[in-house]
Amino acid sequence: MPTNTVPGETPQTSDLASYIDHTLLKPDASREDILRVCDEAAEYRFKSVCVNPVWVSTVHTALKDTGVDTCSVVGFPLGATTTEVKVFEAQGALQDGADEIDMVIDIAAARRGDRDALVRDIASVAEAVHEAGGILKVIIETALLTDEQKVLACEASVEAGADFVKTSTGFNGGGATAEDVALMRRTVGPELGVKASGGVRSREDALTMIDAGATRIGASSGIAIVKGGNGGSGY
Repeated sequence: MPTNTVPGETPQTSDLASYIDHTLLKPDASREDILRVCDEAAEYRFKSVCVNPVWVSTVHTALKDTGVDTCSVVGFPLGATTTEVKVFEAQGALQDGADEIDMVIDIAAARRGDRDALVRDIASVAEAVHEAGGILKVIIETALLTDEQKVLACEASVEAGADFVKTSTGFNGGGATAEDVALMRRTVGPELGVKASGGVRSREDALTMIDAGATRIGASSGIAIVKGGNGGSGY
């Protein structure tokens, strides 16, 4: 399992940072903003820095020898590009130094119950990511799906060979809830990672998600989480 502890195990405060993908996906982020996030991640020992593809090479260089991974997004934030474009985007990010890829599913396929379309889309990206030695997280965008559709998307992710399922982009309304994380964990079982993202802004939020079964946290409020404060909104 690509995780730090068994699902539901509460981490010690000193270990909480290792759950966090320190995230900056705002479209107006500057190079200075990106480098600041990298410095923070290195200082607090977060698991990764997650950025848009245009910043991957910058982050990869900034994080060299820090032990912090580089993460990027694919088909973000709508998931409404073709599979071929998602594969191309993933390959580009991996070539630029990404260790992990967070892809958005074909949300319309999930809403119409098209399991085969979901599996094909995810499997194609998974193959490209795994060929490069990377990890694939699949964003199912829980706020736009019924529970039945969430289960379908998670089952398709398992079948397609994903490494994680992830709740949300943070851009399409809603965010992570303990109920959704628990549902996703029950669906994928103990072997896949579950990433809670969107609206996780405090240590209490993060521990609630971990208790529900999350093994990774995506947040722009990583420092507040590990220091016991409350972060602001936004990714």
